[in-house]
Amino acid sequence: MATLKQLRTSVASITNIQSVTNAMQLVAAARMRRAQELILAARPYAQQLDRVLQRLSGSIDSLAHPLLTDRSVNKTAYIVLTSDRGLCGGFNANSCRVAFNDLQPDDGVIAVGRKGRSFFRARNVDLLSDYEDVFRELSFGSAAAIADDAKNQFLLGEVDRVMLVYNEFLSVAQQQPVVEQLLPIVPQESEDVGGGQYLFEPSPEVLLDTLIPRHVNFQVWRALLESNAGEQAARMRAMDNATKNAGEVIEELTREMNKERQSSITLELMDIIGGAEAVA
Repeated sequence: MATLKQLRTSVASITNIQSVTNAMQLVAAARMRRAQELILAARPYAQQLDRVLQRLSGSIDSLAHPLLTDRSVNKTAYIVLTSDRGLCGGFNANSCRVAFNDLQPDDGVIAVGRKGRSFFRARNVDLLSDYEDVFRELSFGSAAAIADDAKNQFLLGEVDRVMLVYNEFLSVAQQQPVVEQLLPIVPQESEDVGGGQYLFEPSPEVLLDTLIPRHVNFQVWRALLESNAGEQAARMRAMDNATKNAGEVIEELTREMNKERQSSITLELMDIIGGAEAVA
């Protein structure tokens, strides 16, 4: 049975923890709103870029650019996006498990985030490269560096396919692990892109040399934005649950503390009454 002093100390400690988790929840909520704004701002450019590539893909041969060329797959590189910090529930474990289940013995991982690097290193997975502190100051330059790394390994023949694994932000309560093929690029067919002929200036080949690297960079950038928003939403939800749990523990300890104080007061009164009766 804990003493009254121990109970008071526990209540004070958990109250301090509750204040910290509540503050972390508010910070995560603010960062999530900022991440949502970045996603909304990036969508028009991504949609227009996809439309142009769809029209180009219908006018040229798929062998016109090395990043479009499909080949037999002997080794796949998985770009796995995770956070650098914890306290976000199962956010990191979900994407890591999805990638790990798809890995073949010869495949490798490009780990973005400390949590993913630790996960795959503990399981002796081949780490082709790793990046950390990307989400501290999230920028398009970081996405371009990761994409350039993947493109170089693909063009040099070190890997035959590049997959992108991240948590897609669906809502505050839901983040879904997604596995997408980044390289070689698979042109997506669209209903509004018919079989008509288009005139391009400059030539489609020159346009591809410019647009395809940008497309790959932007795909990584979009995944980073989705993962960043998902991380903040998961952390906000985890901290909200922690704050509520701390409140429940404080209430329980307060009841125990009141019982212990009442018991001690009762014992003191019994001693006083017994002493008074003895004197009488």
